Amino acid sequence: MKKYLLLTVILSMGMGAFPVFAQQGGPAGAIINHYAANNFVAGAIPAADLDRIVQAGIRAPSARNRQPWHFTVVQNLALAKKVVPQTLDGNALIVISAAGDGKTNGAEILDCALAAQSIYLAAQALGYGSRIYTGPIDGVNRGLKSDLGLPGGHSAVVLIRVGKISAGTDAVSAASSRKPAGNMVTYK
Repeated sequence: MKKYLLLTVILSMGMGAFPVFAQQGGPAGAIINHYAANNFVAGAIPAADLDRIVQAGIRAPSARNRQPWHFTVVQNLALAKKVVPQTLDGNALIVISAAGDGKTNGAEILDCALAAQSIYLAAQALGYGSRIYTGPIDGVNRGLKSDLGLPGGHSAVVLIRVGKISAGTDAVSAASSRKPAGNMVTYK
């Protein structure tokens, strides 16, 4: 009972603190109103916020609770630009890796994708922009594993860019268009 009361208080306080909740009320707003940011600006993310964002990935679900991932947080601008050239000062790249070549084990890839989505949503719930990248992964695995400090035997699976975004940005003005639900969903 105490846990639920505390959660209710925290979520109630959070609704006013995070602009994403104001767009579509309640905690579901962070899920409904997310978008892939492309309007990042320079500015450091406080270490406590970055840790909370990574913790969301650590708490992601995984098949048989294996938690196969490793998170490498890249804050060095020169190194981050080798991976995502558009990275700005203060942005962080979170590289999610798993044992193997990053292509053969479907369950581990899915697990890492779930961790990426958790990180992506947590960043936006805290008021930051986030964007998931898979395009740079081959380049990371071909030549940047040691520069990034990936654990031995691991390959990058996905990465998330997190950073500050332009003032006034919201999911309505920044989101790309979506296909109509009627074209993609069947209810029986």
